[in-house]
Amino acid sequence: MIVAIHQPNFFPWLGYFEKIVHADKFIFLDDVQFPKSGAGANSNRVKLLVSGEARWITASIARKFEGNRRINQVEFNTSEFWREKMIKSLETNYKKAQHFDEVFPFLQSLVDNPETNVSKYNCNAILGISEKLGIQFNRFCWSSELPHVGNSNDLLVSLTELVGGTAYLTGKGAVAYLDEAVYKTADVRLIHQDFEHPEYSQHNSVSFVAGLSIIDALMNIGYKGVTELLTCS
Repeated sequence: MIVAIHQPNFFPWLGYFEKIVHADKFIFLDDVQFPKSGAGANSNRVKLLVSGEARWITASIARKFEGNRRINQVEFNTSEFWREKMIKSLETNYKKAQHFDEVFPFLQSLVDNPETNVSKYNCNAILGISEKLGIQFNRFCWSSELPHVGNSNDLLVSLTELVGGTAYLTGKGAVAYLDEAVYKTADVRLIHQDFEHPEYSQHNSVSFVAGLSIIDALMNIGYKGVTELLTCS
């Protein structure tokens, strides 16, 4: 059984969903520490094509809290109208995309979700998009609901074992902290995600821009097109 583990990101890129597709179980790592300072993180921002360029779309976080908080304890800033801004940006920049009429109403409902908890909001969006791509809900679970132990690699091994996993699917970004000996000791096979970003027709760019939110692909090639990209990768 292959297990993938990732923080609940904000309308993630294609590589995130490719990991979901190739895992038997996908664990939302929702109880790790949220960075209190900085411009933003993947939990509250993502890149989209704006005026033909890749630009950050950011959901404002309520950062005035004492000490540290986990992702599932962090709230959006209710005094900022980022939902309205994001919906307007999608409408302005993607209205001529081939599948805009097909996917915009659905995406608008996800963006406009009144949920203020960052983890719950992001998971709702990811689960909603996954359903449209034919991914079953029983593939998902949450680290906060599992009695895991340890940190870093030990934490990932613990979570993998708790859901009956025998292999862990790791992304390219994990190379810096990956300790293969920990997995070998636990008899958990390591599988390295070999995701090469596919190109598709982007209506508002001169040359293809990779690494954008899955929203970009949905607008340009629709649910069926994205499903085919992910299952064939």
